[in-house]
Amino acid sequence: MAWRIIVAALLLGFSQQVALAQYPTKPVRMVVPYPPGGAVDSFARVLTQQLSEVWGQSVVVENRPGAGTMIGAEQVAKSPADGYTLLLTAELTLVTLQHLYEKIPYDTLRDFAPITALVSATQALVANSSLPVKTVNDVVTLAKAKPGEVTYGSFGIGSTGHLNMEVFQAMTGTRFNHIPYNGAGPAMNDVVGGHVSLMFAALSIVKGGVDAGKLRMIGVGSDRRSNEFPDVPTISESGVPGFEAKSWFGLVAPAGTPAEIIKKINEDVIKVISDPAFAQQYLAAQGLEPITGTPEEFAAFIPAESKKWGKVVRDANIKPTK
Repeated sequence: MAWRIIVAALLLGFSQQVALAQYPTKPVRMVVPYPPGGAVDSFARVLTQQLSEVWGQSVVVENRPGAGTMIGAEQVAKSPADGYTLLLTAELTLVTLQHLYEKIPYDTLRDFAPITALVSATQALVANSSLPVKTVNDVVTLAKAKPGEVTYGSFGIGSTGHLNMEVFQAMTGTRFNHIPYNGAGPAMNDVVGGHVSLMFAALSIVKGGVDAGKLRMIGVGSDRRSNEFPDVPTISESGVPGFEAKSWFGLVAPAGTPAEIIKKINEDVIKVISDPAFAQQYLAAQGLEPITGTPEEFAAFIPAESKKWGKVVRDANIKPTK
């Protein structure tokens, strides 16, 4: 009897190793906790297309917006830990929400297995073309003349678009009227339509409106000018020294996902992002920079970012809407 148990255990272990080596053997879902049209969604669609080719299996983006990205994140946290449900999201989900709410339906460190940070996205401050501003100084002057009246949109309370404006206000002594949206796409549509005056958003999101003349780019939030918009100054060089506005995206799986699967996904994702053609055709054009690394590095990066953004939330006394 004992030898049968041993043989069965060996066969089970062998079959599991074979399954891991062949991963994926069926379609993979990549949950994006934002509506279509935003920077995270756009990046996810390009990445999944490339991974589908690498894996020979469909990798499908599933948009699950709502509750400040918590709906999509909770769905992934409670999914089987088999590598077939992944979460691609920005820092709001993984580091900021825990500072906004006393309780959220998942624990970032306990319920997710970090795979890798993905890309860093430079954000730009843009204005509706009808707003009488062309420079950062113009924006500051207008805001000080009408404190609390000039509106700005964001892709959610606690999102980087929101927090970057909070930092901007603190550094310039200004005060704007925050209008949060459920995603970057809806917010940008209202800035383009003139319902909201300003917004911090990724270059990939603002480019269409700028090219069409419906948006005016006031400044970029990187430490150097964008190759895509070389005539637009950085906000730092425009009178707010040291200011930076960026966001980042990361990829996680449900906690308990086998380490071998995490390692394979990590290696294949890095292979896609580090490909020179991919970098030139997509990343550079969208103002994205790769920040990939090991699962262990991403696991250390998340709490460090949590500490950084938690301070911004506390200093600005940001509270979620009821």
